[in-house]
Amino acid sequence: MIYIGCDHGGYEMKLALIAYLKDSGFEYEDMGCGGEPVDYPDIAEAVCAKVLESPDNKGVLICGTGIGISIAANKIPGIRAALAYDYYSAKYTKLHNDSNVICFGGRTMGIGSVTESLDVWLHTEFMGGRHKTRIDKISALEAKNNVQ
Repeated sequence: MIYIGCDHGGYEMKLALIAYLKDSGFEYEDMGCGGEPVDYPDIAEAVCAKVLESPDNKGVLICGTGIGISIAANKIPGIRAALAYDYYSAKYTKLHNDSNVICFGGRTMGIGSVTESLDVWLHTEFMGGRHKTRIDKISALEAKNNVQ
């Protein structure tokens, strides 16, 4: 399942990406917003909670630049959110980093490039191998520095 959410700066892009997901046959759930002003950390938290329910789940987050919402998402243990600014970064964040959330800027990126980036991210598998060792080290850093 793909969970998608945005703040008001990413609303128009979210609608376009939902159309892409629907046309491509992906299962998705819209986690908000409806175009009204909202705080992106709230949307990031809602989407990431759903992503963490199953290793097969993925998240798509959009704010004005993609920066704030990616920072918020990466504060949640177990989330590897990446701001993908082109096809190459989208492909390699999945291939090498096993990202489970992809982020975009609704005011800074074009929908054609973003749709292409989302498509490659959804169709790329994690490479594993030496990259798995690096992901394990990221998880260890997360555990070591997660003060409850």
